[in-house]
Amino acid sequence: MPREDGLWGFLRRRLRSWLARLERPVRAVPGVERRLEEEYAEVLRGLEPLLKPYRDLPAFHRLPPEGRSPEWVFQHLEALAAREEPRWRKGYASGAVYHGGGPHVAFLNRVYALFSQTNPLHPDLWPSVARMEAEIVSMTAHMLGADAAGEEIVGTVTSCGTESILLAMKAYRDWARERRGIVRPEVVLPVTAHAAFEKAAQLLGLRLIYVPVDAGYRADVAAMARAITRRTIVLVASAPSFPHGIIDPVQEIATLARAHGIGCHVDACLGGFILPWAERLGYPVPPFDFRLPGVTSISVDPHKYGYAPKGVSVILYRGRALRRYQYFAATDWPGGLYATPTLLGSRPGGLIAAAWAAMVALGEQGYLEATRAILETAARIREGIRQIAGLEVMGDPLWVIAFTSKEFDIYRVLERMGQRGWSLNALQHPPAVHLAVTLRHTQPGVAERFLEDLRESVAWVRAHPEERGALAPVYGMAATLPFRGVVRDLLHRYLDLLYTP
Repeated sequence: MPREDGLWGFLRRRLRSWLARLERPVRAVPGVERRLEEEYAEVLRGLEPLLKPYRDLPAFHRLPPEGRSPEWVFQHLEALAAREEPRWRKGYASGAVYHGGGPHVAFLNRVYALFSQTNPLHPDLWPSVARMEAEIVSMTAHMLGADAAGEEIVGTVTSCGTESILLAMKAYRDWARERRGIVRPEVVLPVTAHAAFEKAAQLLGLRLIYVPVDAGYRADVAAMARAITRRTIVLVASAPSFPHGIIDPVQEIATLARAHGIGCHVDACLGGFILPWAERLGYPVPPFDFRLPGVTSISVDPHKYGYAPKGVSVILYRGRALRRYQYFAATDWPGGLYATPTLLGSRPGGLIAAAWAAMVALGEQGYLEATRAILETAARIREGIRQIAGLEVMGDPLWVIAFTSKEFDIYRVLERMGQRGWSLNALQHPPAVHLAVTLRHTQPGVAERFLEDLRESVAWVRAHPEERGALAPVYGMAATLPFRGVVRDLLHRYLDLLYTP
């Protein structure tokens, strides 16, 4: 179960525990569950047009009696892609598509096609894929301070940042069990750490101990120190955090971890392919990588600002000994000796090849120029947001810019921006919105369009205080409802809706 440090954390835990115990009897009152279902249905009715816009196109709820021709299938898929492409290609999305340039995408597609049938589970058939995976790991490690680490930096390619985090937490859990006899492991992390750590805790039986962040949204190191117990296996830092784009004080956290003989994992999924080049360009980037002796693992996503295709992440470790706790090996299976480095068995070699191709094609200069363009654009957007009355930029981010308001409902601004074509990220605790700036936003006029639409959206919300909208109630419910089980049920129904044909 998640836990927070200190007196305030203790009081919050007691309140959550009390509310959790109260929720079941409240929902058992006749009529309450029926009313909740009506509320769920109303919210989902508002979301359905956004999630199911293709009612006019043929649908396949079961296999067709006879297969359609390749030409028909391709034309059908072209129609779907044509509807969705303009929005992200024109820079209306926060994150999501990090490069998106036509020639770059076509190049990656050609590379993937060459290796579409490959699978690194069979390195005897495709040693080329094994070589490319090893080189991706090596290139990423050297980008993140391997030369100054004093030890070998190793790792594997994974399918996403969540898998990288899951594997790192598994490695620390199994290391602590074998080396220190810890059977009830705890992980200390700031409240802004990615939700993937909570998923890891649920799957791996870890106890999360959350600590607060300071006024600048950086992890409270003193609170981390107080939270460490004999069961602590790893401290977590973000570079930067997903919600606010703020880099935690990794140097202090890593020093603390080293002093206690425990791990320090840096989640650089979002920033690993930006921060090294930002530092080289002269931006104020605090140390966060393997140049710090206490940093023992880093997760980083080539499929974000590494401009690889979706489905590629890297998990790095200080030394082979720790990486081996990530591996899986079956020694007595009748099917033979079986070992895999990651959660997956079969893996798409085409994605590994395309990621390798992206990194080699861009090179250091390519990443430097991309980072320069992104950070310059982000600075214009950040300052533009600060000039809009009623909006506040949260902390001092470089390119993932979160903003909130004390004067009006920021979720209604989010929804109004959505009506103007923008796909932004909603945050909570406190309510806020963020934009992760990508190369798509560096196109001429995109930053200016964003700021103009934001100004007009704020003005509209001020002028229409009575409007409720479709999306804002969802975020408002999640942010204010004390019964988290109700929010969880709503999210489960949202996922059900995605899988409804």
